[in-house]
Amino acid sequence: MAIDDATAALDYRRLAELGIGAAALRALSPVGAPTVNERHPRVRSAAVTAASLRAAAVAGSVVDPEIPVLTVADLGVLRRVEVHDDRSVEVDITPTYSGCPAVEAMASDIRRSLQDAGYPRADVRTVLWPAWSTDDMTDTAREMLQRFGIAPPGPVAAADGPITLTLAVRCPHCGSRRTRQTSRFGSTSCKAMYICDDCAEPFDHFKAL
Repeated sequence: MAIDDATAALDYRRLAELGIGAAALRALSPVGAPTVNERHPRVRSAAVTAASLRAAAVAGSVVDPEIPVLTVADLGVLRRVEVHDDRSVEVDITPTYSGCPAVEAMASDIRRSLQDAGYPRADVRTVLWPAWSTDDMTDTAREMLQRFGIAPPGPVAAADGPITLTLAVRCPHCGSRRTRQTSRFGSTSCKAMYICDDCAEPFDHFKAL
């Protein structure tokens, strides 16, 4: 049985209590998250030293508990990873929005993954600056959202630039632009609910933040 985005969003806290973390959600998802290695650009930018690359790849491979096809690296929330001489690890992550409930689950999964990889102690901190934006998502993340049935976000308007206007959201199922919003909030508050007038399928649209 596949766990869809809405189910994961509602139940991930309970799953974590039962010891079912992001790795299990990844296995149950009908679309698998991409592999993250030491060559991933977000891993390389987060690693403080070359010795931190392996730990950064481990942390970056953890998946978003609400959307288990997105890795922490591709989502763009992995900010800093440093391995010390005693093999303890410091990791900084940024929430996608203030009060995001998935941050606790991400931090727990990162600590567990690092310990499983041979790092005895991992301190995962939440940092709020620089603030996360959907522009921090990689192209791979947007592709995975589409394959998972979620319309990816458009570009964020620059503070000193023209205001962008989204005329239509493309249906992730059939590609039609004959879609309409049915709710400002979808399975989570960072998404809106839409329906396609051509294929009649409902879908989430990840808001540009």
